Amino acid sequence: MKTVNLLNISLNNLSTVELLEQLKSGIVFTPNVDHLIKLQSDPDFIKVYQTANYRVCDSKILQFASKFLGSPIKEKISGSDLFPAFYTYHQNNEDIKIFLLGGKEGVANKARYKINAKVGREIVVGSLSPSFGFEKNEEECQEIIEIINQSGATVLAVGVGAPKQEKWICKYKDRLPHIKIFLAVGATLDFEAGSIKRAPLWMSELGIEWLFRLSSEPKRLWKRYLADDPLFFWLILQQKLNIYRSPFDSDEQFNKRRTKWNQVTGR
Repeated sequence: MKTVNLLNISLNNLSTVELLEQLKSGIVFTPNVDHLIKLQSDPDFIKVYQTANYRVCDSKILQFASKFLGSPIKEKISGSDLFPAFYTYHQNNEDIKIFLLGGKEGVANKARYKINAKVGREIVVGSLSPSFGFEKNEEECQEIIEIINQSGATVLAVGVGAPKQEKWICKYKDRLPHIKIFLAVGATLDFEAGSIKRAPLWMSELGIEWLFRLSSEPKRLWKRYLADDPLFFWLILQQKLNIYRSPFDSDEQFNKRRTKWNQVTGR
């Protein structure tokens, strides 16, 4: 499977169709600029990311960056596009039974109702909106695991934001023996429920979907988009100049990564 290196992770260079055809089991993460920034300072998040079987580009900006680096990613596959494509692709596959975990109270259940109505069958067999801070409450997490295990679900879509959703999947995946596919989907459940409006397609294609989200939730998102994420462009320039080094690299890892980048770029 072809991959593209962006900073300290590799992304699978797949189209949506290719991913859907290949995805029989495993963990799917959809990295965006915010993820890449968090991955520069959170060693636990790095370890979790390494457990994913698929890491696909969630951002037009990442796609532009990959082209700038000389290894273009063929398609943006955001979680909010992948998830409806996934349940539509499997609408007649009775082995696919989805559980939705995430959103504010009532959001997951509303998303469940709307998805099932669109698909025409009970493809979503369970839904739950956990309490705020649930990931720190082991008792609640055990209750969630029990509910998921009893639901008969074979797919778990978790939408509680990064890095919480990725860390939760990694921590508890082995206690969910019936789940074959884990999807970290961010705000997708809110979009499916209609509780949050998505940016227009043209904004997404231009790489300015973040501006729409910022205008919709300025108090919550201003720091992410205006203070934290701009660092990404400086780090990508470092990678272009072959001087980027992950904060978690040993000398050996750094030299291996630099050699690989040289091979890819023909230097």
